[in-house]
Amino acid sequence: MATALAQMEEVARKSAVVVELTDVHKFFGNLHVLRGVSVSVAEGEVVSLIGISGSGKTTLLRCLNHLERVDSGTVQVNGDLMGYTVDGNGRRRPSKPREIARRRREIGLVFQRFNLFPHLTALENVMSGPLRVLGAPKDEAKATAEQLLMRVGLGDKRDTYPAQLSGGQQQRVAIARALAMNPALMLFDEPTSALDPEMTGEVIDVIRELCDEGMTMIVVSHELSFIREVSDRVLVMDAGIIVEQGPPEAIFTAPRHARTRSFIANRLYTRVPLAGI
Repeated sequence: MATALAQMEEVARKSAVVVELTDVHKFFGNLHVLRGVSVSVAEGEVVSLIGISGSGKTTLLRCLNHLERVDSGTVQVNGDLMGYTVDGNGRRRPSKPREIARRRREIGLVFQRFNLFPHLTALENVMSGPLRVLGAPKDEAKATAEQLLMRVGLGDKRDTYPAQLSGGQQQRVAIARALAMNPALMLFDEPTSALDPEMTGEVIDVIRELCDEGMTMIVVSHELSFIREVSDRVLVMDAGIIVEQGPPEAIFTAPRHARTRSFIANRLYTRVPLAGI
């Protein structure tokens, strides 16, 4: 009975839509990068994007938090339009910068490169968002930052500057900094691509823990074994469209689209081994 109840609660939690993209198009000059992408992500769902470089994965992430403005279509996070407001006549108008910044607070983004403030310690980097953006009291921001550094296994590095940390440690600080904003959604853009193979595992372990805790996540990665392990759903992108999507087992064992089969065949070697792939 308890197991059945837990399953029902899990279904209900994941029924709430956190992300809704509808017919999103994005151009860079004459280059049509996103070609009518539509996708929903439910609360607690882990959705991964795979595909060759240049297929539109990173641009899609950047449109989600309005680092890139969409040319047509809509992006909604927790029911709110990103980058636009609708006036009394139903017309869509660009949001003011302050409103865009407010909406971005709900989204944590971890880049390929760590983008830490070099003049701040690990602790100060994690404190920076709550202090400067949320206006949190210093003692509260410090306590939260200390807890998050412990959570990512870096409690002993709180007073260390980024230049004194390994790449894997810097990326874990970046994850802690994103979590300090208490986001509803976490975006990971190739979080291990800038790391040596031996440092990749420590970052992936942190992301696995977030998955286990029910964080809503969209992950771009070429670490296919990791993607297969943690994803609820995998989207395959090619030339700005989603050519195929489904549960990871279906995508990796019985892909339907030729581009999916080609991509997976060319990525058979992965740096994080997983039985069965």
